[in-house]
Amino acid sequence: MSQLEKAQAEYEGFPQEFQSVIISTISQAGIPNSSYAPFVIDEAKNIYIYISDLATHTQNLYANPRVSVLFIDDEAKSNNIFARRRLSFDCTATLIERDTDTWLKIVDQFQDRFGEMIEIFKSLGDFRIFQLTPSAGRFVIGFGTAYKIAGDNLNQLIHITRDNAK
Repeated sequence: MSQLEKAQAEYEGFPQEFQSVIISTISQAGIPNSSYAPFVIDEAKNIYIYISDLATHTQNLYANPRVSVLFIDDEAKSNNIFARRRLSFDCTATLIERDTDTWLKIVDQFQDRFGEMIEIFKSLGDFRIFQLTPSAGRFVIGFGTAYKIAGDNLNQLIHITRDNAK
């Protein structure tokens, strides 16, 4: 198996190692905010987060739908703090309207994954589901093993070299 094939296999399973994703949003005034949210993900790499209107990141998503997400290995699992495995995506957030077929399907996935806590969220009117649709990303496995993800095929890794680093 080639290095690219190994990286591809690792990339496919990496998000499933996590229950939450780090999200970075920008307020209407241009102030950045980093937070996290539990998530579910589909085959197309769309990430769904179930968050409260009371949270800063939710208000930021209403003001500016551009969001960056990050999955990153725990420091304790890393051999080198400078080379933690990580996957980031540049995304656009879209609100999923409550009680639609899509919302019901996604909330069921949250319930399957996170249990009865979701029943409580379903009863609270301030909780919303956003779809985060990736447009590009980067998967870093270690030193010299970084891959970009771009274009229509978010399943294909492209090894980053000095010639194509941009």
